[in-house]
Amino acid sequence: MVSFPRLSPLTLALAIVLSLLLGVPQARAEKAAAFADTSKIIAIGGSITEIVYALGEQGHLVARDSTSRYPEAALKLPDVGYMRQLSPEGVLSVNPSGILALHGSGPKEAVEVLKKSSVPFIDVPEHYTHDGILEKIRVVGKALGVDAKADRLAAEQQTASIKERKRILFVLSTQGGKILAAGSETAADGIVNLAGGVNAVEGFSGYKQMSDEAIVTAKPEVILMMDNAGPAVSDDELFSNPSIASTPAGAARKVIRMDGGYLLGFGPRTAEAIRDLAVSLYGGQVTD
Repeated sequence: MVSFPRLSPLTLALAIVLSLLLGVPQARAEKAAAFADTSKIIAIGGSITEIVYALGEQGHLVARDSTSRYPEAALKLPDVGYMRQLSPEGVLSVNPSGILALHGSGPKEAVEVLKKSSVPFIDVPEHYTHDGILEKIRVVGKALGVDAKADRLAAEQQTASIKERKRILFVLSTQGGKILAAGSETAADGIVNLAGGVNAVEGFSGYKQMSDEAIVTAKPEVILMMDNAGPAVSDDELFSNPSIASTPAGAARKVIRMDGGYLLGFGPRTAEAIRDLAVSLYGGQVTD
């Protein structure tokens, strides 16, 4: 059985059962392609690289993109650049036998050039849901010819016992005193829902600046932030913002900070990230 850090035997058992029951992601993965030659694969997208390592198939990797920073061993691979600013020449310079790229890689023109090259290109879907994680794992497993391993590598979390869901405001930045928050159709929204929370933001998708009035109206009980993205914002700075201070989260000075790649990567560590976030939110209400 494939193993990765801190995933309990019970969680793995639940994951195996879940992977068999969730037919929609499974059906999608069955339509995915497989590389004819897996000897020199480029992984583009941090979660893609994590999945390859979690499957124990890192020996196939010849390069990675700059967002692929976990596990630490991946840093020894050649870096072909940022996944959204790829250069066809740079990607092809390592003479890959296949390109495994997370959906959204770009720019569009560069991806089109790569897809027209002689190197097989597999686009891995990205959906910020539990089913999306399963689908991503299965597509990567199919591409590398290790379907059985992929079926054993899934994620699960236990928040069914939680009755009162907390309202969470994910704050991406506070530059200039302006709060940039996560709406729907974002990785932050997905992880909050999976951990048993409710996104306090309604009415927009993506990441947008919120007015002071909108933040107060959202009534978040907890502020969620990344602890390694941009200039550090102290608790005092965060809660001195008048709009934040006027919310239940501000009154209680409740903020949770987590590593961005761990929290929002939607890869094989997501089961752990969900549980860590859920425990931070609800403590003993979260079951094993």
